[in-house]
Amino acid sequence: MAALVAGCGGRPRGVLEPVAATAPGTSSVTMVVATTRSGEGVSRAELFSGERGRLAFADMTVSIPPDAARTVGEVQWPTQLPGDPARDFVTVRADLIDREQAISAVNAMAAKTKPRRVMVFVHGFNNRFEDAVYRFAQIVHDSRVDAAPLLFTWPSRGQVFAYGYDRESSNFSRDALEAVLMGLVRDASVDEIAILAHSMGNWVTLEALRQMAIRQGRIPAKINDVMLAAPDVDIDVFRTQIEAIGEPRPDFTVFVSRDDRALAVSQRVWGSTARLGSIDPRAEPYRSELEGQNIVVVDLTEVRTADGLNHGKFAESPEVVRLIGTRLAGQQLTDTEVGLGDTIGNITTGAATAVGTAAGLVLTAPIAIFDGRTRETYGNRVNELGHAVAGTAGATGDLVTAPVGGLGSGGGRAAAPAAAAARPDEAGDGK
Repeated sequence: MAALVAGCGGRPRGVLEPVAATAPGTSSVTMVVATTRSGEGVSRAELFSGERGRLAFADMTVSIPPDAARTVGEVQWPTQLPGDPARDFVTVRADLIDREQAISAVNAMAAKTKPRRVMVFVHGFNNRFEDAVYRFAQIVHDSRVDAAPLLFTWPSRGQVFAYGYDRESSNFSRDALEAVLMGLVRDASVDEIAILAHSMGNWVTLEALRQMAIRQGRIPAKINDVMLAAPDVDIDVFRTQIEAIGEPRPDFTVFVSRDDRALAVSQRVWGSTARLGSIDPRAEPYRSELEGQNIVVVDLTEVRTADGLNHGKFAESPEVVRLIGTRLAGQQLTDTEVGLGDTIGNITTGAATAVGTAAGLVLTAPIAIFDGRTRETYGNRVNELGHAVAGTAGATGDLVTAPVGGLGSGGGRAAAPAAAAARPDEAGDGK
């Protein structure tokens, strides 16, 4: 709990007051916001509180510093107000709008994409309104996703000891999220809808989709992609939610990390057997169940970011946030012949020599992808690699042959993640 408290301190309040100053080289992200937060008694610099209210809308633009002044995956918070657009995220516009204006704004942004796509982001626990706005702006900018951004933000108080209140607020908001999604489904100016949820936001998302499937008989086809990042959802409950959602359903991708400290606390709080976001996707029964449900799992356990809780890797790792952008741009994680692990390997290695190819496999090790096609094709790649480097000697040969021949033979620490990524069907217990 001390780690959770330490992880959320130091951010300024009141950053949503629009700043008139500009700086060369900046870029901007415009988004529509739908929220169940209350705006009563809140200043223009904060716009919405963590208390519960009726569904409301806003139109916002966030300025992002030049690429040379920032790191992909990070939100550069002002150290003093007003912020400096040359080095800080600052708000350019923050207007309250009504439902019809929100629809018009979404349609105008979606019209610039082909197909006309909307990306809906649902944030997690311990997020103030401005936290959600700036984080979503960072994700949109860094992923370079080609979609109209729509933030759904629910009444989190942004306090680590308000976990119970936040959980109830997520339940309070599931009907509103369902209404927002159905509004997009019925909008003739929108062709596709993708959803990205984080942490407790996955509960809101899954419950809204479950309700929608029950009411409509299925998830409408326009909602074609759902990405669940570090889901703070009991694994047993997730099974029932997926069963209720039924078939046909959107493509589901789950980002997990076995070292997620925030989910470890949640598991203790709830007395849960496991949280979906921290399972080992190589272990049974998870591997078979998820594969049987055609759910792709991205294991980020070996990914390292500045997040001491290991709970925000999906947004803070440059490689992962760009991967999300590729997925939300409408590209499948797998196509008819190859799995994503194979695709990443090809991107990394290109037309490299045998040694270069081996380096490519090692570089992809931090991100392990688990789905049927990856298992089949990536295993073949490793076998082919073994033949290609058979004559390679010296230290490079030792590095290459360890992950190829050492599955279950006690290879070195650096080789184990590569082996797990390449052959999840033969990987060990991850210890």
